[in-house]
Amino acid sequence: MTSFAVVYSKKDEAGVNIAEQLGKFFLPHVPILEFSKESVNLEEIDEKEEQLKKVDFIIFATKHASKKGTRSLSLHAPGNWRNADFGGKVGKICSTSALALKFLFEKLNENAKLADWQDEITLECTHHGPLIKKPCCFIEVGSDETGWKDKKAAEIIAKTIQEFQNFDKWKNDNRTRLKIALAIGGPHYCPNFNRIQLSPNSGYAIGHILPEYQFPLNESMITEAMEKTHEHLDRVIIDWKGCGNAESRDKVIALVEKLGLEYERTERIEK
Repeated sequence: MTSFAVVYSKKDEAGVNIAEQLGKFFLPHVPILEFSKESVNLEEIDEKEEQLKKVDFIIFATKHASKKGTRSLSLHAPGNWRNADFGGKVGKICSTSALALKFLFEKLNENAKLADWQDEITLECTHHGPLIKKPCCFIEVGSDETGWKDKKAAEIIAKTIQEFQNFDKWKNDNRTRLKIALAIGGPHYCPNFNRIQLSPNSGYAIGHILPEYQFPLNESMITEAMEKTHEHLDRVIIDWKGCGNAESRDKVIALVEKLGLEYERTERIEK
């Protein structure tokens, strides 16, 4: 069984709210750990905390902040493609599991629908710290103080987290039909990749997402994603219109092919 832990910060209203909602569920073998630092600054926490050394996957339960203050539920892998303005290290991303992210995104959407959630549910591109070695992800409530205190939002995320106990069965049932993908291009909230990740017919599980605003692309970005995807990377999915001009797209293709990877354009994938 894939063992996992939940990490949150006592400085984070949404994290505290999610942890409180997790108390409604039976999670006898899941460490739920509170820390004094903000989650993005918990560098190497998997090597410092004894309970985290023993698990296979870490879920950071946190707030999401945006200037628009949009009510949202979001999911992403952590790491920095370039600068490290909010924890982590320059040019280093965390390990993640594309299968775990697909499972959690499916469950997040299912639970939101059951709760009659009417607002945004989205993947985000890979961004911010901390840098740890174990596979991990962030699951977040956005995007301002009102949202962070929302009990319904926190309960949706808590229910999604507790369902991760069923991940192994889902993985065994779905692994052979899914290609493991790195997604390149598009905006931060990646609508095309959302549809592919959520689709039962796409045939893809997306791990790391490298958005257009982190271009120009270089070889080390792709090799970092290859090394930091828990599963073997099968394919690169390219948001063709979200890769800038023709010169920029040609560079993406050249780098992908140089590294011996196959690619597909988002518009050619069933959603």
